[in-house]
Amino acid sequence: MAVPVSQMYTVTKYVLTQKLRGVKRYPLVLMLEPLFRCNLACAGCGKIQYPDHVLDKRLTPAQCWAAADECDAPIISIPGGEPLIHPEMPEIVRGLVERKKYVYLCTNAILMERKLDDYPPSKFLTFSVHMDGLRDEHDLAVCRDGVYDVAVKAIKAALKRGHRVTTNTTLFDDANPERVRKFFDEMMGLGVEGMMISPGYSYQKAPDQQHFLKRSRTTELFSKILSNRKRDWQFNQSPLFLEFLMGRRQYQCTPWGNPTYNVFGWQRPCYLLQEGYASSFRELMEKTDWDAYGTGRNEKCADCMVHCGYEASAVEDTFGSLSGFAKTVKITLLPNAR
Repeated sequence: MAVPVSQMYTVTKYVLTQKLRGVKRYPLVLMLEPLFRCNLACAGCGKIQYPDHVLDKRLTPAQCWAAADECDAPIISIPGGEPLIHPEMPEIVRGLVERKKYVYLCTNAILMERKLDDYPPSKFLTFSVHMDGLRDEHDLAVCRDGVYDVAVKAIKAALKRGHRVTTNTTLFDDANPERVRKFFDEMMGLGVEGMMISPGYSYQKAPDQQHFLKRSRTTELFSKILSNRKRDWQFNQSPLFLEFLMGRRQYQCTPWGNPTYNVFGWQRPCYLLQEGYASSFRELMEKTDWDAYGTGRNEKCADCMVHCGYEASAVEDTFGSLSGFAKTVKITLLPNAR
């Protein structure tokens, strides 16, 4: 099972509580970005292109905890930049774990092995290691040789110490389906808990613009990758979201499901677009024109099928109807069922 029962129970209880209260829009995952600085310069990344005075900014532990309390989502993803660069990251994580938030600490793993002593193993903490394919593909994606081997070594060390470890993979137009399937075998062979996959989104600031996926190419690529998938592949994602990536289900984006808080404040409307910032979570939810974003509503959203916009849509489908729940159970038990 890719997700512990305790985490599944917490998320299920949270979603059902929101529904019983009649809450239309609620956060599922808080995207908490304490910094943009990174120790890599990936060609497809739009976060590290800020000037140095922005890259030097850091959220304090108190700011991070306040955002978690204000948002109150059960899951917190900490991307970046590279979070392990932040000198107070162990303190930030401790405070979130004390709040019984399920934390996914996203990392390229360059610093991970040497930092493991700073993070006691906990069911509330997962190292989410960014792996963009097998050795050749990954090192090309991160624009540095040897990073794949460093990450694999760090994953093994973390698992040996009893940490939860998942992988996070972004695929672009040049992805080879058979190589990706072999990569899944490699990650499962390492013993990771589960994998997360998503198509790349066209950051305006990213140096490499030519390899971002268009919507039709996304469904074509993911259909080839995920059709006839092996039963031992474990994905740390909604089964219905994987169906969406394959073009088998249609969803509208629900950007409020994964709100982002970073050094500028609460980002409108999502992790990927920068349409201004709100000073509070309440202002973000109440003052954002959500109907102005999503497929068919905004040209910037036309080709987006990224998990931070559509994973929450798939979760909503699971709990929104008996048919959605039944479909989720069926695909979980029989991954290749139609």
